[in-house]
Amino acid sequence: MTNCFRSICLMILVMLFAHTVSVQAAGPALDNNAQTTARPGQETDPESGKPLHRVPRINSEIAVDAILDEPFWSEALLMTLDYEVEPGENIPPPVRTEILIVYDETGIYFAFKCYDADPSRIRARYNDRDRSWGDDWIGIFLDTFNSGRRDYGYICNPFGIQTDMIESEEGSDHAWDAIWDSAGRITDEGYIVEVAIPFNSLSFQRSEGDQIWGIDLVRSYPRTVRHHIGLFSRDRSNNCYMCQAEKLVGFANVDPGKNLEIAPTLSGIFVQEREGWTEGPFEEQEKTFDPGVTVRWGFTPNLTLSGTANPDFSQVEADVVQLDINEQFTLFYPEKRPFFLEGFDFFNTRLNTLHTRTFANPDWGFKVSGKEGKSAIGLFSVQDAVTNLIFPGSQGSNDTSLDMKSVGSVFRFRRDVGGASNIGVIATDREGEDYYNRMGGLDATLKITPKDQIRFQALGSATSYPDSVASDFDQSEGRFGGSAFDFFYLHGTRTLDVYAEYRQISPDFRADLGFMPQADYRYAEAGWGYTWNHDSPNWYTMLNFGSGYEHKEQFDGTLLHRTGTFWFNYRGPLQSRLDANGFYGTVQYGGIEFADQKGIHFDIEVIPTGSIRLFTCTHIRDQIDYANVQPGKRIRFHPEAEFKLGRHLSLNLNHTYDRLDVDGGRLYTANVSRLRAVYQFNSRMFVRAIVQYLDYERTTSLYIDDVEPKDSYVFNQFLFSYKINPQTVLFLGYSDSYYGDYDIDLIQTDRTFFMKLGYAWVL
Repeated sequence: MTNCFRSICLMILVMLFAHTVSVQAAGPALDNNAQTTARPGQETDPESGKPLHRVPRINSEIAVDAILDEPFWSEALLMTLDYEVEPGENIPPPVRTEILIVYDETGIYFAFKCYDADPSRIRARYNDRDRSWGDDWIGIFLDTFNSGRRDYGYICNPFGIQTDMIESEEGSDHAWDAIWDSAGRITDEGYIVEVAIPFNSLSFQRSEGDQIWGIDLVRSYPRTVRHHIGLFSRDRSNNCYMCQAEKLVGFANVDPGKNLEIAPTLSGIFVQEREGWTEGPFEEQEKTFDPGVTVRWGFTPNLTLSGTANPDFSQVEADVVQLDINEQFTLFYPEKRPFFLEGFDFFNTRLNTLHTRTFANPDWGFKVSGKEGKSAIGLFSVQDAVTNLIFPGSQGSNDTSLDMKSVGSVFRFRRDVGGASNIGVIATDREGEDYYNRMGGLDATLKITPKDQIRFQALGSATSYPDSVASDFDQSEGRFGGSAFDFFYLHGTRTLDVYAEYRQISPDFRADLGFMPQADYRYAEAGWGYTWNHDSPNWYTMLNFGSGYEHKEQFDGTLLHRTGTFWFNYRGPLQSRLDANGFYGTVQYGGIEFADQKGIHFDIEVIPTGSIRLFTCTHIRDQIDYANVQPGKRIRFHPEAEFKLGRHLSLNLNHTYDRLDVDGGRLYTANVSRLRAVYQFNSRMFVRAIVQYLDYERTTSLYIDDVEPKDSYVFNQFLFSYKINPQTVLFLGYSDSYYGDYDIDLIQTDRTFFMKLGYAWVL
């Protein structure tokens, strides 16, 4: 109860602070009289000096159907895509693209006319959301604060299949989902896409008068190579993408409305397992049928409060199986649950101080996130029914899961400084019975010049484990503390990149709400790269070569590794790529120094047609046998093939072969296969099957400890999905698992039936 009360008090303080910031941010409206207004369309942005493009306001009804028959389209702002920016560098594009833009009191509307001399070559298929990157597509990128730091991306293929994302200085958040409308169709001249973006899916400035937004409009045109065509010429020596954007003006007095979204869910799960795992009858392990609700309220135009009670945190997409043999550290799995993904870019920092997969079985949660003026703020708190812990070390990590409730909370604040820099703070806290972990610190991104930037982060932590945990996992007793520091410098131009990095994590530093499985080390790296670009057609469109040096040691000075590295990257016809890197150096593990360690890794990908993608990943390297502390030779080969059969069916098949040879012979051989088949009936409905197979074979005589000579696992998942938008969904599914070993043939060990029904009311 104390943890819950503390979280609620913190939320109230954040909302009060946000209100204060919002009042301060509600500055004067844009003074049009101060702009250059020699003729319509020639106003200028007072900060960048760029010309402003005024968006007309309409009062007519609009039907999003990719049939542009409404009269107001003839009065819309017309923009054209006049620059191929990749692989060509600001050259005339191979195709013509026109975009019409208008807005009304509820949203902004775009109509793309994408001309094509041969429409039969347009790549377009029915897909689930966020899975159309292999098609032709158009993109809308809006910097609604005109800051050059963060933009919303709305992408559609020629059928209007949606992809959305947020781009920021911390990276791209492809998991973000918004509710918006789109439609597309292929015509005799190319294709048309119509998009409606409601204002309640955006955060934007507070102003009673006109606002200035940065904008880029993009068309991706994949043929022999994939051409990216943009609205403005790009300076490849300027590391700030949206600082170069064109500027829209308008949107006076726009309002997101009530900005209230209520999404009730009804979820059910039925699980059976064999009484003796591989023998005996199936017995019921879980049978639940639970209602839940998530509420999202924009209590200001820029700040959102989300709360959830008895939530469905299920992952509909099964995790890709990973090899866990001969691995030093705990494996990383990405977050896929919607509540945690919303607004997550506000919480990102260079060190992975927040990884929400740590929350395994949440009971409730709330979150506040958004941006007011130059200030970005975020807070969330979640009660978890279990407590997952990672115990990091310099040469390995351990983990456990405690049957103990805990409350985890995160506070994040970031302030824009100057033209493109920022400074921020982050604090995390997780508390349970006889346990706590508290962590906090400062971080900054400093854009010294358009070509030079520095990023750093400094953190401290305080931790106390239950006595039994400290004893079982060889952790410090009572309260202990640690620190972490990270520094990164980059000089990036269109041809030459130079970088340097330094990081240190003290032995007792813990970030229990993050994913930092290694501690007790100091790490330094420096390197350079040089790039040659060439306009297509040519045997290459990009070549890159570089090298670097890495040195890592424990806090007591014990060497972990020192290696020289090199890399080579190639891009060419048929959307082909080759990425190769290698190393040579010395590695220390378990008190033994392994000299003359070397290896090479390379990826090869080719997309010969819009229907086929082929990929291979190969590792050939010296590799320490961590279980027995001896040198070995490792080969890992990962081929993958993707086939798109017609407009509706897609197949993805991949396999991983991994082996390690030591002086006594073959230590192990591992094989992992995965088949993913999807039939997409239309933009809303699909059926999907996933089959994953894993097999380990070990030579037991070469191991110090007892190991199974053979383990085999099979996982199957079948899903029916009907999705109107990211929150209005119906899922029906079934999954099961099989196990086999040296003595047992594959036998079914469990089976699960699950369903979810969700609906989003947007008010």
